[in-house]
Amino acid sequence: MLLLRSLLFNLSFYVNVTVLMLISLPTLALSHRIQLVAIRVWALSSLWLLRVICGTKIEWRGVQNIPPGGCIVACKHQSFLETFAVYKVLDDPTFVLKRELMWIPLFGWHMAKASVIPIDRGAGVAALSRMTARARALLARGRQVVIFPEGTRRRPGAEPDYKSGIAYLYDKAGVPCVPLALNSGLFWPRRSLKRYPGTVVIEALEPIAPGLARRVFLAQLQSRLEEASARLLEEATDAEHN
Repeated sequence: MLLLRSLLFNLSFYVNVTVLMLISLPTLALSHRIQLVAIRVWALSSLWLLRVICGTKIEWRGVQNIPPGGCIVACKHQSFLETFAVYKVLDDPTFVLKRELMWIPLFGWHMAKASVIPIDRGAGVAALSRMTARARALLARGRQVVIFPEGTRRRPGAEPDYKSGIAYLYDKAGVPCVPLALNSGLFWPRRSLKRYPGTVVIEALEPIAPGLARRVFLAQLQSRLEEASARLLEEATDAEHN
């Protein structure tokens, strides 16, 4: 039954996103605000499909910690789920993502219109400079820049591997950074078709104010994110056994 539900969800999820990307093609010629409505419809409908088909719910905590206006959102990355779940609570997010994703037909066009921030991982400091310049321009417009500090999805409980890019961006941007802890990898595992029932918890932690030295910031971010994510993993494990 679990596999059947998972397969049904995956089929529904990709049909849903494909149909919505096709229907919303005209928004590429319209304002970003109109496109944002279409993106939010996709995100919320995907969360609905996940809940109805797989029995997987989303619980948000600490939403009051997200400041109004432009900020950096440093999100723990365990699954694809968090890439669209954030539209539930963030006003106008954009994402730092690998450049290769922009080459996907339809998806890349919509991402370009949404002003995501592609990064060439092989370009070193030059890539960081371009990323930061684009991020600062979007932050000045009041948007939230979502970045995954470890650069890619990591299994729950994996040894942390935080990259220097988040510290570079924090140093240059001069805005608060909100850490997002989560346990999504327990319910939407990476490299797996299975989707497990239960409650995914995504928790916005207290913002880290701008002005810290890069090393101090990175150490604080890693400590807080790892501690909170480990707590959420333990909480979900305990709930499953009770």
